[in-house]
Amino acid sequence: MPSKTFYLEHLNTPIGALCIVTDKDGTLRAVDWVDQEPRMRTLLRCQYQPTGIVIAAARHTTPARDALEAYFNGDIAAIAGLRTATGGTDFQRTVWAALRGIPAGQTISYGTLASRIGRPKSARAVGLANGSNPISIVIPCHRVIGANASLTGYGGGIARKRWLLDHESRAAGAP
Repeated sequence: MPSKTFYLEHLNTPIGALCIVTDKDGTLRAVDWVDQEPRMRTLLRCQYQPTGIVIAAARHTTPARDALEAYFNGDIAAIAGLRTATGGTDFQRTVWAALRGIPAGQTISYGTLASRIGRPKSARAVGLANGSNPISIVIPCHRVIGANASLTGYGGGIARKRWLLDHESRAAGAP
């Protein structure tokens, strides 16, 4: 089986540079922070076995990059319609689809997310799937918090998670 070719571009944001990975059709395959790029590449390799992937430099700015730039400039709805595709297990893809249903400016707990997908006793597994999300921000894993409302686990760090949640709350007009 031939490997898949993905295209990488970068975006500077108020909280660090992002890696944005798309395929030849412009479908978003990964978003992660530049300082987390090795983790992102590992996740992609794991998700696209046995065919493998090749990551090349993007030749032009993609709509995904434009949408993420708009998001960071305050148009949080700009990323809502982005096409995404992931590898991963069926369970992981179910969790990731449910993450996209969390409105900007809101948070939920891992337990609540587990209940939403019909697996109320799977909060820990939901947390693991959340941590394996290859498309951060667009698949908003940062909107999931601890049962006690604490900011827990985010691959980009708690400071970035806090910034993203505050940014979305302000833009959504949440109190």
